[in-house]
Amino acid sequence: MEQFLFYLEFGFTHILDIAGYDHMLFLLALCALYRFEDWKRVLILVTAFTIGHSVTLAAAALNIIQISSELIEFLIAFTIFLTAVFNLTLARNEELTPQQVQINYAMALIFGFIHGMGFSNQFKALIGQEESIVPILFPFNVGIELGQILFVIGIMLVGGFLVERLKLPFKYWKFGLSILAGLLALKMMIERIPW
Repeated sequence: MEQFLFYLEFGFTHILDIAGYDHMLFLLALCALYRFEDWKRVLILVTAFTIGHSVTLAAAALNIIQISSELIEFLIAFTIFLTAVFNLTLARNEELTPQQVQINYAMALIFGFIHGMGFSNQFKALIGQEESIVPILFPFNVGIELGQILFVIGIMLVGGFLVERLKLPFKYWKFGLSILAGLLALKMMIERIPW
């Protein structure tokens, strides 16, 4: 139980570590299109991302896949940028269509694959010579999921306050978050060009 709690806390703090702000920036962009009452859709988004993240984290830790860390860091920034661009194309719409929601779920899963590779080297060091990665991977990813949910709830509460209480038009909220995420991602992409 002590090991489970250790890795649970490690996953939780990993996601909320300001040094890894690219992860939080991706979550910010990912949930920019949703209101607080859309919490079920946001939970699916976050879980899809965690599943993708977990699969490639495990595969990279087991040396099933290997991609240069420089390329992965660039691709992580690129996923944030693409998510922001996707949002901006939809920012004028009041509500997402069912097809747009499904596309967003798929993006979260696919981009989770890329983000999972970003932490793989640190995760390899963490697991060391363990025979099975499951006792580490499972609580670590539960911690990640809980940290992401906490972060997203915070974003959505701020958005709800601004939109419902201060009467900020929701499209400005969506547009503002997406522009912020896109510009920061563009800066990261320029800094991380792998060639």
